[in-house]
Amino acid sequence: MIGIIGSGSWATAVSKILLEQQGERLCWYVREPEIRRSLARTGRNQRYLREVTFDPSRLVLCGEINDVLSQCDLVYLLVPTAFLHQTLQTADVSSLRKCRFVSGIKGFIPETNEIVTDYLQHVYQIPADQLAIISGPTHAEEVARERLTFVTAASGNEKLAEQVRQQMHCRYINASRSIDMRGIQYATALKNIYAVAAGIVAGMGYGDNLIAVMVSNAIVEMRQFLSILRPDNDFEFVTPQQILPYVGDLLVTCYSQFSRNRTFGTMIGRGYSVKSAQLEMSMIAEGYYAVRSLEKIRTLLNIEMPVAQAVYMVLYEDARPDVLIRAWKIYKG
Repeated sequence: MIGIIGSGSWATAVSKILLEQQGERLCWYVREPEIRRSLARTGRNQRYLREVTFDPSRLVLCGEINDVLSQCDLVYLLVPTAFLHQTLQTADVSSLRKCRFVSGIKGFIPETNEIVTDYLQHVYQIPADQLAIISGPTHAEEVARERLTFVTAASGNEKLAEQVRQQMHCRYINASRSIDMRGIQYATALKNIYAVAAGIVAGMGYGDNLIAVMVSNAIVEMRQFLSILRPDNDFEFVTPQQILPYVGDLLVTCYSQFSRNRTFGTMIGRGYSVKSAQLEMSMIAEGYYAVRSLEKIRTLLNIEMPVAQAVYMVLYEDARPDVLIRAWKIYKG
């Protein structure tokens, strides 16, 4: 039986895909009692993606994470990075180590400043060949509406990557495979930061022309960062297959109406404080946490990242939003 940990919009969308693809039931850890009751009674998540319906008889709904770990061999992790460390605190370590995990999480773990698979290996000693990820330009709202979406399943374990690819591939999901599990995770953490930047620019009243300049700078910045952290990979970004797992997600997150990171940045650009913007949003903006982790990583490695550094200054040092404009090398000319 496949397990799911998480009950937000992306967890709900992935659960929909997996149930359509699998003949068996889904074991689902849902922390919130009201969402468990709603799924059990109506087959709907009353808080996220209410248009998605499930057959309750195919759901094994659990209020304890160990109930999922003890019953499942393959578990999808689909909670925000800000909550993963806390979520796993009550997990039985021996149960964790026997499971294979697929992370659909995009960001750094705030407590350790690591990508998810590095965190699982470092903190829980879960072998790398038991880990995989899913990534891509995958807004949950569009997946729920069955709009054509491209997903990448990545793992150093090619057999596991292929298994995950098959589980995700369906009539509205085109799933491919990659071995660059770590590089893709770094890219998806960075894209949340750049989406906050895009939102800040939009919130200040600038248009698509200037946002395009910011995104162009972000692509260069991302490629330089990946090339330093992953010198064994050739990040040329030439073919669609090369660019999609890294830049595709960046583009959709920077431009989409569904992007919570862009929404958060827009509020900051309009003059909201960080705290007031967070209180008004009903979902987590991963970029807020990711930029703090990235600042520690890039400082340690002495990497210049003007756009990301400017976002950090705005969110954590109370800098004026227009510091973003001044930070761009291309704009200085």
